[in-house]
Order: sequence, then structure tokens, then C-alpha cells
Amino acid sequence: MNFKRLVRRGAFACAATVLIAAIPPVSVHHWDAPALSSDQWESHAAIDPRTGDIWFVRSSPKFSGWHLMIARCTPHGLAAPEPAPIAGPGLEADPYFADGGKTLWFISSRATGGMKSADIDIWRVSRGHYGHWGRPERLPAPVNSDGPEWFPRPAPDGWLYFGSRRPGGMGQDDIWRARQTRKGWIVENAGPAINSAGDEPEFQPAPDGKWGILSTDKGLVRLTHGSKGWAGRMPYGPEVNVNGTEIGPMISPDGHGFLYSRDASDGRSGEFFVVTDGKARHWPKPCGTG
Repeated sequence: MNFKRLVRRGAFACAATVLIAAIPPVSVHHWDAPALSSDQWESHAAIDPRTGDIWFVRSSPKFSGWHLMIARCTPHGLAAPEPAPIAGPGLEADPYFADGGKTLWFISSRATGGMKSADIDIWRVSRGHYGHWGRPERLPAPVNSDGPEWFPRPAPDGWLYFGSRRPGGMGQDDIWRARQTRKGWIVENAGPAINSAGDEPEFQPAPDGKWGILSTDKGLVRLTHGSKGWAGRMPYGPEVNVNGTEIGPMISPDGHGFLYSRDASDGRSGEFFVVTDGKARHWPKPCGTG
């Protein structure tokens, strides 16, 4: 199995090159969620803050054919996964809850129903007072482009961060950011503090906006945010960046841990792993525990 390009989406080459600084060791363990584990690739988890349901992406073992799935949280634990209630035709991935669970961001090729990554755009959908999802909305240009867009993540600084392979970038996939104004959307490259000549397809800012996790072609990297913006790229160590397939970081609400997916290298394809800094409360919280 060749993950060097990972279908040109994550493009995570094995992190053999270690940058100058590295984050101190952290605790890493396989997420004990049997309902989610299969011989397929599970990635890009999002926990519904209202219900505890787990939304995630299920793909083939070779990371193709992305589909949105949901494992509902019940008093007896997570139920067997099923297609997400907003699922459409084509490829769909990268769910993310915002506004306390009122809004769900995701990417989809439903506009064409195509199975090529070039057809993927950023979408969002709102949830009503009674828990029903509305009609998904495709974001307009210049947020979406003729190329693929990935991993939309609104941040506390007011920007919507996302990955894109559009012209004008610094490398291959770059992180861009968008802001909605009275005159429409404005979009700009997130700049050299985040982007390089390599691949940076995913960026997850922390809930407090003080740090974030960047997916690169050398594995997962931590950045910090200060008065001058984003800076301080520091790679996670080999306990996190195991084989160059690390994708889809989701940071815990308290900022003391995160969840991500990688090839488990044990015949189970992509699996979820939990990273904590020693200060995290028990997270993700198991279903059925009250």
C-alpha cells in the first residue's frame, strides 16, 4: 500500500526528516471505540456537542471513496455506523461542528455527484431548534474554486481556515482563510508561517485560538498564535507521527488533547488515536456514561 501521496489529498510522506524543535512526549493510545473500527479507513471524527453522536469519514483501505457516517450515542454505547442524515452523492468528508452544534461544516462533491477530488467544495448546513438539519449550502466563490477544497475550520479569530490547491499558493496544497463581510467573502493565503513549498492540506485551530494543529507532508505540526499571528512550527514526535499517514486532527474542548487518524499497520487500515498532554480529562467521553 502506497501512502506517499495518499490520493494527493493528505500527501503525507513518511516523516523521516525531523525539524529542529520537537514537542515534548505526550500520551498516545488507540481510541477504544469498537463500533467505529473496521477493515476500512476511519478518519476525520467530529463529536456532536448536543447529542454525543460521532460523525466521521469512512473510506476504502486505500483511502478512496470518502463517505460521511454517523455512530449515534445511545445509553448502551455507540450504535453501528450508518450514513449521515445529510449524506449526498459523490465524495464527502471533513465534518466539523460550530456554533455549539448549530452549524456543520463539511466538504462534498454532491454538486456534480463525481468521485474525483477536483469536484470537492466547501459546504455548510444549519440545524433547527428541533434537531432537524436544513438544506446544505455550497459556499460561493472565491471560497470555492475550480480546484478541490479541504477541511473547513472556523476559528476564534473570525477566519474560516481551509485547504486548497488553487493557483497562487506557496506549494502544493496550502492553507487559505476566508472571512464574510457585508460585500461578500474575502479570501487570502494564510502565509509563510503556515504554508511552505510542501503540502499543508489541513489546519485545526484550538477552541481558545491560541494554538493549532497543521497536517503536513512531514506529519502533524503544532503552531501557536500570538500578537503577530501564527508562528512556531513544532512537529510532534514519533509517538504521534508514526508512518506519515496522520490526518484529520480534532482538538478537545479543553485543549488538552486531540484525536487523529493514521494507518494502524495491523490490517485494520486507518484507525483513530487519542493524544493527551497529561492534563486532559477523560476524553472522548464514552457513550452511556451519563
